[in-house]
Amino acid sequence: MASGEERSKPSVTRRLTRAEVPVEQTWRLSDLFPTQADWERELEAIAADASRVTQYRGRLGEGASVLLSCLTEYERLRERLTRAGAYASLRFSEDGSNPKNQAVRAKGQALMAQMGAAFAFLQSELLALPEGTVERYLAEEPGLAPFRRWLEQVLAMRPHTLHPETESALAALIEVTGAPYVIYNQVKAGDMRFDPIEVDGESVPVSFATYEERLERSADVETRRAAFRSFSAGLRRYQHTLAAAFAAEVKKNVVLARLRGYESATHMLLHPQEVSIDVYHNILDVIQAELAPHMRRYARLRRRVLGLDRLLYCDIEAPLDPGYNPGVTFAEGAQIILDGLAVLGDEYIDIVRTALTDRWIDWCDNVGKSTGAFCSSPYGAHPYILISWADTMRNVLVLAHELGHACHLTLAQRNQSVLNFRPSTFFIEAPSTINELLVGQHIMRGTADPRMRRWVIMQLLATYHHNFVRHLLEGELQRRIYALAEAGTPITAVTLSETKGRILEEFWGGEVEIDDDARLTWMRQPHYYMGLYPYTYSAGLTVGTAVAQAIRDEGQPAVERWLRVLKAGGTRKPLELAQMAGVDLSTPEPIRAAVAFVGSLVDELEQSF
Repeated sequence: MASGEERSKPSVTRRLTRAEVPVEQTWRLSDLFPTQADWERELEAIAADASRVTQYRGRLGEGASVLLSCLTEYERLRERLTRAGAYASLRFSEDGSNPKNQAVRAKGQALMAQMGAAFAFLQSELLALPEGTVERYLAEEPGLAPFRRWLEQVLAMRPHTLHPETESALAALIEVTGAPYVIYNQVKAGDMRFDPIEVDGESVPVSFATYEERLERSADVETRRAAFRSFSAGLRRYQHTLAAAFAAEVKKNVVLARLRGYESATHMLLHPQEVSIDVYHNILDVIQAELAPHMRRYARLRRRVLGLDRLLYCDIEAPLDPGYNPGVTFAEGAQIILDGLAVLGDEYIDIVRTALTDRWIDWCDNVGKSTGAFCSSPYGAHPYILISWADTMRNVLVLAHELGHACHLTLAQRNQSVLNFRPSTFFIEAPSTINELLVGQHIMRGTADPRMRRWVIMQLLATYHHNFVRHLLEGELQRRIYALAEAGTPITAVTLSETKGRILEEFWGGEVEIDDDARLTWMRQPHYYMGLYPYTYSAGLTVGTAVAQAIRDEGQPAVERWLRVLKAGGTRKPLELAQMAGVDLSTPEPIRAAVAFVGSLVDELEQSF
């Protein structure tokens, strides 16, 4: 890791097209399918092989052996579908502005809809069987044991399942019901354009990637604020289009919840997460109430250290020590991650090493590439990670986060079937956020330089801000917008901006100035189209904070518990997985402990300045 002065002047380099990106900086999708032609042949083969499952339509009541044969074929086809769907999605993510990639994604979505409709009979027929039949099948046929968890989840849907023909029709409409998410991503990748800004007489391009990876963290206040104005102006041009997409997503869920007999859309969206409404409210309420005082202190410290009369929303990510900004190449970052995660053992670190060296990771920046970072883990193949590397330590922690997903789901694949390997969304962020903490702790242990320690604390606070504040307040926006929609209030761009503004003002309590540009931040994330996803980052960080502490205090016993949890995949409910790791999320105490840890970081940072 090289140390150097803050590069406050943004690069004016033109963004590369996908074709110009060095191949070693890209993921290798040929591991999924050697060519697009092979993928297209597989689409045709999957459609033709659907009869291997549909031949059992109307026959699930014939006995346990028939059900076992049906589920065995379904599992095989589900694995193939997952791989085909991942290829289509990843092609779009690497360059959504390319019409060929748009067509690939559309083909993939069409197949998923077709197969969803074809296989809808599975759930309908299982739920139509007399009470106790599935339980009897499980007792009679040992081969059904690996399907027990999946069958129990299906049976839990009994009170909310519609007529088989209705379920089949809804499954066939998956492309339509999924349209809001597609529209959001299409607008973001293919349509949004931002005006360049001028820095020292030179024109600097602004895009989602350049803003979120570089300009938002510029040490120069004028550059940072000019970039935010440009970024917000670009968002504002599409506010009504994306508000309509947001409203369609919300209305869809409100209508489906009523059709299915749920108390509310929130209850419906929590059902597959296997989380109670009380746990959901606990996370949103406790963190907002108890974290806000610590973050307001952090904001006051920021305003003082940055020498600002007022702290704007776009100043929250500004570096507090701009003269100290250790640059880190991808290779250097990879070694830091390997060293920081070594405590998790040989099997875990072997997965990390392979991911870093065998092109599991797409770390370039190019026109049309999806922003942010994510990990896709198709069953039967290795995971794929997307990130745009900007030579910062923040990138190191983000990549460690995504590698947490990759290692978790690789270990789960090795130990569980395709129907059991993925845990509830509620738990999915725990294995990723813990990696950020472990790597951050490793860096602090390896330095005696108080300036470096302070710098790492600021990176950890960035992690908590991202998950405990930014994503949590996205979750709060969802909570309020769904309540408004349930009451019949139209969801418009004005409604979304005003609601987001109130949430930010309440949390920051006047320490951060919330202007009209800040109110537009509801447009920045795709999470609103993924169920109740945003708040789960806070659940994951709560578990991650507790487990990282246990590993530091207990060592190997805590590591072994954690590895057992990772290998369990989705075979247990999320609170049971947390309990396996030694964290009781049925009470607010672990949440309060995590918030207190954030407070201790703010304390140390205040003392350092």
